[in-house]
Amino acid sequence: MSYDGIPGLVETTGGHGETTLVVDAARIVEACTYLRDELGFNFLSDLTPTDYLGWGSRGVSGYIGTAAGRDMHGPGTQGLARVPDPKPKRFAVNYHALRLADDPARVRVQAWLDDGEEIDSVVPIWPTADWFEREAWDMFGIVFRGHPNLVRILMEDDWEGHPLRKDYPIGGEPVRFSGAE
Repeated sequence: MSYDGIPGLVETTGGHGETTLVVDAARIVEACTYLRDELGFNFLSDLTPTDYLGWGSRGVSGYIGTAAGRDMHGPGTQGLARVPDPKPKRFAVNYHALRLADDPARVRVQAWLDDGEEIDSVVPIWPTADWFEREAWDMFGIVFRGHPNLVRILMEDDWEGHPLRKDYPIGGEPVRFSGAE
């Protein structure tokens, strides 16, 4: 399948049986609309953000996985023997889209954001993005412009911060019990 006509397409990569389309974050709505309307990707199965803060810095090591898994004690999997490839920005937002038809297919659309950058909501394209975008905002602090109800979905309304960010403080949070004074 050719993805050449997708608006904002930066790069097409493949690996592990999946095609990844890296798209300019400013054109995410155009790209996703094209995927739905022109290529038949009519279902968004998931939206997964990733925080790459410090990726490739001193103290961060990568590993190479194989079909049999990985050997955590093998040479090169600890320390700085394998430094991961640098990432273009801090956050990756990955949209996993499916074409549910006679010719089924799956594709991952990826957009990169720096801390504080916003991205347009794809709820008008794929309504299932509603809760996925709310979760991404709640856990990572990624703002989806135009989302119909961007409020917390997992954490309490008065929670401070976004707990899946790598710069979120670890420990020291009091445990909250309902009805406790």
